[in-house]
Amino acid sequence: MTRELREDFRSDIIKQGEAKISSRSLMKGAGLTDEQIYRPFIGIVNSYSNFFPGHSNLDKIGAAVREGVLMNGGTPVEFSTIGICDGIVMGTQGMRYSLPSRELIADSVETMARSHICDALVLVCACDKIIPGMIMGALRLDIPFIVMTGGPMLAGNYKGKRVDVQDIAECAGQVLAGTLDEEVYKAYEDEVCPGCGSCQGMFTANSMACMTEVLGISLPGTGTVPAVAAKRYHMAKDSGALAVELAKYDVIPSSFITRESFLNAIKMDMLLGCSTNTALHLPALAHQLDIEITLDDFDALSRTTPHWVKLSPSGKHLMQDLEVAGGVCAVIKQAIEAGYLNGELETIHSKPYKSGQEEIKPLTLAQVVARAEILDADVIRPPQNPYSQEGGLMVLKGNIAPLGAVIKTAGVDPVMWEHEGPARVFDSEHKAFLALLMGKINKGEVMIIRYEGPKGGPGMPEMLVLTALLCGRGLDKDVALVTDGRFSGLSRGPAVGHVAPEAALGGPIALIEDGDIVRLSVKKRSIDVLVSDEELEERRKNYVPPAPNAVSGWLARYAKLVGSVSGGAVLE
Repeated sequence: MTRELREDFRSDIIKQGEAKISSRSLMKGAGLTDEQIYRPFIGIVNSYSNFFPGHSNLDKIGAAVREGVLMNGGTPVEFSTIGICDGIVMGTQGMRYSLPSRELIADSVETMARSHICDALVLVCACDKIIPGMIMGALRLDIPFIVMTGGPMLAGNYKGKRVDVQDIAECAGQVLAGTLDEEVYKAYEDEVCPGCGSCQGMFTANSMACMTEVLGISLPGTGTVPAVAAKRYHMAKDSGALAVELAKYDVIPSSFITRESFLNAIKMDMLLGCSTNTALHLPALAHQLDIEITLDDFDALSRTTPHWVKLSPSGKHLMQDLEVAGGVCAVIKQAIEAGYLNGELETIHSKPYKSGQEEIKPLTLAQVVARAEILDADVIRPPQNPYSQEGGLMVLKGNIAPLGAVIKTAGVDPVMWEHEGPARVFDSEHKAFLALLMGKINKGEVMIIRYEGPKGGPGMPEMLVLTALLCGRGLDKDVALVTDGRFSGLSRGPAVGHVAPEAALGGPIALIEDGDIVRLSVKKRSIDVLVSDEELEERRKNYVPPAPNAVSGWLARYAKLVGSVSGGAVLE
């Protein structure tokens, strides 16, 4: 399949002809010349903020993208979206806005790009909900786009020891537990984040950046090239230039992104041991193209896809190590050669780009990664030596989670792969945190935290503070967490999240009582409360749900409209 040169552009609607004289006049008032007005409009969507490191370099990245657009004869049209740092708002009411912000970001991209009719988009983004939110908006529009992330942060240094944000998260848990000297904690606080970039391990931001490479919607290296590297700015300029070509040849996502593309992404997810939040975001991305991806797809593919890369919080390596080892492209190439990924799927890339050429041929995923090579087999394990024969994420089902629940097995000590114990039930994260903080959780128990899903929370807040305290108290090999909420990409330990249906939708998790025996089995992929069906049905007849959390404004609307977590928690 070839791509043909367009004779006109979408943006002609607002700038061509006598009827648009007022539009052109307003553009000239903004400083555009006639020549700039009649070039393709390339929207540069930027979530820059000076408040947190993942976004603090995006102004410079955006400027480099702008240069690339200009270099290739396009006109940059810049606008912004919001962006929340989950690490800063964790454990506060602000965390309830994080997942909902994904929808606001998608809506803002759609609104601006459709109103001002961009011919293509460059999505300049970083961090957890911002990357998927922007992509959702671009997919919904079905116009050409490319993703340009800000890149991962380098490791910090504490007395010669390499440290990352996982260390500070668990330090916080140790301080709360009274097991770490505050002087040491303060030193960690000063050294863990040495500069700009998304958090250093395979947390949600970097997981989603890696997904853009396997989906074929970003340049090679997007997931791993450090934020401070000059190469990141070269990539930004190349992305801006490529966006102009995508506009000229009208490379719309629906022309090459298929269900098979998302299955590739899920398998890559398993190979890399990515964040559990990918189980929210990939289905939501697919939904924008009317492609159905569910937890059942994650379950099926995790059974047949091995785990090759183990980064923080599950292992000792960081994103910078994966970059030096060959990057995401090296993993993709090995996975294609081993038969795990479909390398024949098309991408946004094509060769050659020559001015005036009427046709170009798109590159397949295999062609994009053809020159990649693995330079460190300790970071990217070979097929014959995986960390496990099954993926780094698993879907558990049972009478607690009939539609599924997600666990990052890559971050669970094998001693907790099989666990059975009495339930300690909490109707909010806050109540569970207080019980853990006051030492009221005993070894062997299973903490059930409910009414924290997309609708019940509302907003499905991440529970890093809770998992960090659990690890800080040394209970991560003795106590399991089960929730209809979710966990941060930084979380590790026996944490089962995304339980569906959630309690607020009448899911069985709402019927569990203190003392019920809960059985977790990673090997059997099951999560059950050992109570008879008859007893559960009797409890349902007498069940009185707690009063919903009092929220107003946007969160109240979100709670009414959000769908099931098993389908990506998209708005209905």
